[in-house]
Amino acid sequence: MNELKMNGPEESTALRKVPSKSLLLAVCAAGIGGTFQYGYNISIINAPTKAVQNFINQTWTERYNTEISTQVLTLLWSTIVSIFTLGGLVGVSVGGTLAIRFGRKGTLLFNNTFALLAALFMGLSYPSGTFELLIIGRFLTGVNAGIGICVQALYIGEIAPRALRGAMAMGTSIFITGGILTGQVIGLNELLGKEEYWPILLSTICIPAIMQLLTLPWFPESPRYLLIDRGDDVACKTGTAWFNNSNCTTKWWKRIYFYADYVFTQAGIPADKIPYATVGTGACECITALTCGLLIESLGRRALIIGGYSLMSVCCICFTIALTFQESSPWVPYLSMICVFAFILSFGLGPGGVTNILTTELFTQTDRPAAYMIGGSINWIAFFFVGMIFPFIVNGLKQYCFLVFLVICCLVATYIFFVVPETKNKTFLEIQSEFHSRKKLIAANGTEGPLLSTPM
Repeated sequence: MNELKMNGPEESTALRKVPSKSLLLAVCAAGIGGTFQYGYNISIINAPTKAVQNFINQTWTERYNTEISTQVLTLLWSTIVSIFTLGGLVGVSVGGTLAIRFGRKGTLLFNNTFALLAALFMGLSYPSGTFELLIIGRFLTGVNAGIGICVQALYIGEIAPRALRGAMAMGTSIFITGGILTGQVIGLNELLGKEEYWPILLSTICIPAIMQLLTLPWFPESPRYLLIDRGDDVACKTGTAWFNNSNCTTKWWKRIYFYADYVFTQAGIPADKIPYATVGTGACECITALTCGLLIESLGRRALIIGGYSLMSVCCICFTIALTFQESSPWVPYLSMICVFAFILSFGLGPGGVTNILTTELFTQTDRPAAYMIGGSINWIAFFFVGMIFPFIVNGLKQYCFLVFLVICCLVATYIFFVVPETKNKTFLEIQSEFHSRKKLIAANGTEGPLLSTPM
């Protein structure tokens, strides 16, 4: 019955093609302290690599009266970088539970606690001479990012009307890419990229957290959550009207950013041009996220995500060829850089933005938090392992290292083509019904179990 009640207000705005000012501002308020932090913390750690390593070496020498070995330094630095993904795994594991207990908006607000604590720890690491605080801070930023990427997608997917659900959910991807680009720009030597500024650079993660704490409280909780999880029909109708009122005023690829310098160095790009090439990767993804937001409601989800993975496969082949012949001509390294840009463009055009939208649309209301938790956990585990073994893949396979990702892209594109239905302009019940129809067609013996009737 709750789902039938939800269909009423949603149907009244199903034909709306332009989002209300209230809805746009709610997406921005959720994104600035949500997935923006995820993208920002992916890229921000790249610029101060040498400075932090020098700090660790200096601290180690003062403590133990001996210089740190190369192996231990590499281990500590890898821990600082990769502990972010373990924190993300913890965050996404508890994000669904928190979203059910405290609500989508309440969880996003509480999540800023981890960002503020992380900024404090990392800012105090240098004056206190304690590099261990960097490890704690990076872990907390991972927890913040894991919760944010899970709960923000839930919140935006539930407050947007059906006709705008895809476009508004692209806010998740847009804020990730915006965070990556912002971190790359702030990390330039002309801003906070100088060695003496690295504690300030790592502490700037508190700024998006503060901005969200100042803006998001003015917006309502998810109407769908209020109705189905809390049973508050009055608050649900109030929130739905608020978001639809245009006159309402307000009171794996990611791992390439951790190793962006390393990838471009291996491709033969001159050292003085690498920081700007890295910024170019962030700009490429930001552009494609915006483009995907414009195309998703016209082309649909399947076309973008299958096309994206297919183009990524082509880029992997071209990149492998360019790496094989990079010493044959001085312009070939720049062809490798173009392949990297094209790979990121292809990712942002489809998989980067559509994946979270599909998670929202393919699962029922009661199952959706668990779906985000499971999918997010797989993402963070893969993120961690790819980050840890990527240098070894490069050392072992040399120029053929990207063929590993070629196989993955081909398999995913094939699976989506045969299994995942189109969800554009469909209600959650219609999508679930189509899934059940596909199950009947796939079942060879025709003996399917009873259909699920979980309310959406």
